[in-house]
Amino acid sequence: MNDITGKRTTLRYAEAEGFVYCNAETIKRVKTNNLPKGDLFGVAKAAALLGSKKTAELIPHCHPVPIDSFSIQFEILEEKNAIRIQTEAKSIGKTGIEMEALTGVTVAALVIYDLLKPIDKQIEISSVRLLQKKGGKTDTQISKFAKGSNAKILVCSDSCFAGKKEDGSGKAISELLAKEGVEVLEIKIVPDEPTDIQNTVSAWALENVDLIITTGGTGLGPRDNTTDTIKQILDSEIPGVAEVMRSFGQDRTPFAMLSRSVAGRIKKSIVVSVPGSTNGAKESMTAILPAIFHAKKMMRGEGH
Repeated sequence: MNDITGKRTTLRYAEAEGFVYCNAETIKRVKTNNLPKGDLFGVAKAAALLGSKKTAELIPHCHPVPIDSFSIQFEILEEKNAIRIQTEAKSIGKTGIEMEALTGVTVAALVIYDLLKPIDKQIEISSVRLLQKKGGKTDTQISKFAKGSNAKILVCSDSCFAGKKEDGSGKAISELLAKEGVEVLEIKIVPDEPTDIQNTVSAWALENVDLIITTGGTGLGPRDNTTDTIKQILDSEIPGVAEVMRSFGQDRTPFAMLSRSVAGRIKKSIVVSVPGSTNGAKESMTAILPAIFHAKKMMRGEGH
């Protein structure tokens, strides 16, 4: 099974369909509910619900997911001598729910096959497919936010600036941004000096850089100056961004609550300050990418 510990918990949605083809006489008997094994759609619906819940037990690489909503509809298509099955599933979790939707369709189709086979020897199950899925990073509505954006990264660290320690967080952030299609224009290292941090971030904001990331200086140490420095120059704060980063991190380490990460806006630039540890920086950015770039649309007044 794939490791999904780094994924965010989001609302997931999937819709699937499939068809059971019969002869014309069978369709007539389905419409009048004149069948040897009783209620066709009631049994198929119950089986689809049970099958969707058992998906992780049937498909080896599927993760168990909570099914928060599941519905199934049947439609008799007389002109095609077919029964259309459609399922919709929702889940708030770390991975998609499309397999549950597809399993529900498939199990319902098999039950219909089983209940109709005494009167029809030419039944065919066909065209089981996923109609759509939403949620997570593969959601096109979310992933499109980052396209065509640029960023600059400021590493705030006395030891990295002095050459005593190699930067890891800045490089990790750059790699994550590149995967989202964001052009990283510069990675700069400065000491934990408020003037250096403030001057650099202010200059970048004048360039209208889409996203400015600072890493380091968000803790409680005597030289952790980044958070207080950035707050002084923000035009407006975006508290929800920092809340999401801390919440995401707290599920993975008990120390995330001690981070003083901050986010906000300076002119047309989004500014986000993340922890200086490589893991802390990666987790913080994973929590907010690529959705953070939706702020660009909001700042341009393009709707929500």
